[in-house]
Amino acid sequence: MAEPSQKTGLNKGTSGMETVGLGFCYEDLPVGRKFRTIGRTVTETDITNFVSVTGMLEVLFINSDFREKESNMPGFAAPGSLVYCFMEGLLTQSTMQHTGFAFLEMELKVLGPTFAGDTIHCEVEVTESRRSKSRPNRGLVRTRNRVFKQTGEQVLEYTPLRMIKARTTDKEPGEA
Repeated sequence: MAEPSQKTGLNKGTSGMETVGLGFCYEDLPVGRKFRTIGRTVTETDITNFVSVTGMLEVLFINSDFREKESNMPGFAAPGSLVYCFMEGLLTQSTMQHTGFAFLEMELKVLGPTFAGDTIHCEVEVTESRRSKSRPNRGLVRTRNRVFKQTGEQVLEYTPLRMIKARTTDKEPGEA
């Protein structure tokens, strides 16, 4: 098997074996690149645990009598922040291991409700990609992250700007 190189982005751990599951580097993310995450089903337990650990003890999330009699929500709604956090979790696991260094800013819009039983995924498009001026071994990458339910309904959109690892100090995304 060929020796992994810095150009391919393959890394070897202390055992000398290739490490799999590493995230994207700056050079992997040219403007226009698109990808999606796997799906994640939101459960009642997820919602209960999330609102408990965050202190979001809003009656909509903790009182079934209120939900049934006073809310216009047809089910057990998840906070928009839970939906956002689940998508960040899926993206961290699949695209940022060992390469994501800082989450710098974002704009977030909740576009519709997500309920227990919904399966959600994130569709990502790179909208900005530039090398850091102060740290040439880092890139600044902004994406538009759109979250969809299994029905195709978009429920959330956010646009994070992240600082990520670069393999080089001179190559731009898409360059050979």
